[in-house]
Amino acid sequence: MIARLSYCAWFWRNTTAINYELAPAWLPWSAVDPDHIPFAWDEAEASEITAVIASMVPPDDARREEKHRFTTEVTVLLAARYGRWTCGWHWAAGEGGGGGVVTHWCCTSHSIGGPAATAAKVVASLLEWRDWLEELAERFEQLAPPTGANAEDRSWHLERAATRLVTVVMDRTGAECGWYGLCHTVLTWFLSSTGMGTQDAKDAVDTAIGGRFKSWTAPSRTLIDTVGENLAVDLTGVQPYRER
Repeated sequence: MIARLSYCAWFWRNTTAINYELAPAWLPWSAVDPDHIPFAWDEAEASEITAVIASMVPPDDARREEKHRFTTEVTVLLAARYGRWTCGWHWAAGEGGGGGVVTHWCCTSHSIGGPAATAAKVVASLLEWRDWLEELAERFEQLAPPTGANAEDRSWHLERAATRLVTVVMDRTGAECGWYGLCHTVLTWFLSSTGMGTQDAKDAVDTAIGGRFKSWTAPSRTLIDTVGENLAVDLTGVQPYRER
């Protein structure tokens, strides 16, 4: 547990009472894959869940602990209602959100206000997070090595996937505080989507990145290419083709 905490200390804002089952950075791809987890959403559902969330919003003079408890309770509610994939609804961009991609939410101190406005932000953030997962699923399908590919072809596809996914995450997060955490998660999810075990995928990504991505620093093209090549070679034992 100590190692786990030290690795993802940057992610404390996005844990739910230190419940790792409800922290998106630790969810396996199988728990968030939108192709296998339906999400029924219409005006009636939006109205109902918005009303429920509005009733949970703490008063204006609430202390920080109460506001944090609100986000925890909302996460538990959404996970119980729709599935654990919802836990990333407040994985927001920038320092306040832990280096995520959600833009409709910032943090408890800036995003919690009146009941109606706060509930609307939660719902918008939830839908934004779902859109991100659906985008990732499409990208994963497009970037996956074809079935039956030999080692050289697989190496090329893996390098291409890694470099493109790192670039997407960097662009969407602005390479702000903690952005590399989401990058690690996305690469792990991609490898998992190709059939690799979750722990093996995490280990491969750890090795490829090697702690070289930093907060507030966009990696150079050379570094991104190096990470992609390292991942490909580590998993296939073969250098990717360069002429492609």
